[in-house]
Amino acid sequence: MKLRDARAALGATAAALGLLLLLTFRVTGCAPLVAQSPPGALDLGPLAPEQPPNSPQPVSADCRAAGWRDAAQANADSLVGLAWAPFGRAETGWEIYVPLVQHELGTACSANSEGFAAALGAWQLASNQGSDGVFNEPLFLAMKSTVQTRRAFVRFTSFGACPETPDLITAARLNEGYGEKQVWLRPRALDAYRRMAAAARAEVPEIAGDPEMLTIFSGYRSPAADAARCEADGNCDGIVRARCSAHRTGLAADIVVGHAPGFSVDSSADLNRLAMTRTATYRWLLGNAGRFGFVNYPFEPWHWEWTGETP
Repeated sequence: MKLRDARAALGATAAALGLLLLLTFRVTGCAPLVAQSPPGALDLGPLAPEQPPNSPQPVSADCRAAGWRDAAQANADSLVGLAWAPFGRAETGWEIYVPLVQHELGTACSANSEGFAAALGAWQLASNQGSDGVFNEPLFLAMKSTVQTRRAFVRFTSFGACPETPDLITAARLNEGYGEKQVWLRPRALDAYRRMAAAARAEVPEIAGDPEMLTIFSGYRSPAADAARCEADGNCDGIVRARCSAHRTGLAADIVVGHAPGFSVDSSADLNRLAMTRTATYRWLLGNAGRFGFVNYPFEPWHWEWTGETP
């Protein structure tokens, strides 16, 4: 009698375990990819461990859209394979810009989903860019143009002029500078930065838990200092950018949003920029910086400009 009871108990346990495994498979097999890659992660591997990134995402009900599977497949392929140069430097794939594009489309659907393709198609239609829902370089350049013109500096320099340096700049507190570096901004821009940083830390525990996050590693830079830096580093297009940098206005701040292991907070390496755009800090800024008058230069996840004052 006892042996039969033991066998019965063992059988019930096995059945329960089998049911649990089945439910787990069903949940993880249909979950959105975003749930597997939280915004704060620095995972630089495939989008999901069970499938390559160039496979359409097994979408949830929220991101399913009939008729958009071919577009989703095309986006999945180009996501990691597109050869292009949206900012004048050769790049492969557009993963770095996914959060920006999602923000502009107003969708949380992953870039290789039907829902994303449908949202992209709607944006294309409204912007006279077609309506097939397939991501490509001309489409992104049109979107980039819209984003760039939100920067007062870009609008000012589009007429061929360069802003004068400000009459007044204010020193930030040392704990507001990365590594307690002394940085300066215009007074109202600094005040807006402080309100933005305080809101981010209040709203996102991950940001509040890292004292380096949202500190500033570069604010106001004089043209002379920029020219010397660029000449010493051997970049800046022969100091062309240094002669008219947004940092000369006192309205631009390079803000720590994270970095990939082994990279600096200002490295423009693609792997590092990809890591930055996956952090909770960058994604919070993307969605909330506008509340405080800040806009981003899309190539540099760390570069934010205050728009509340004329450059």
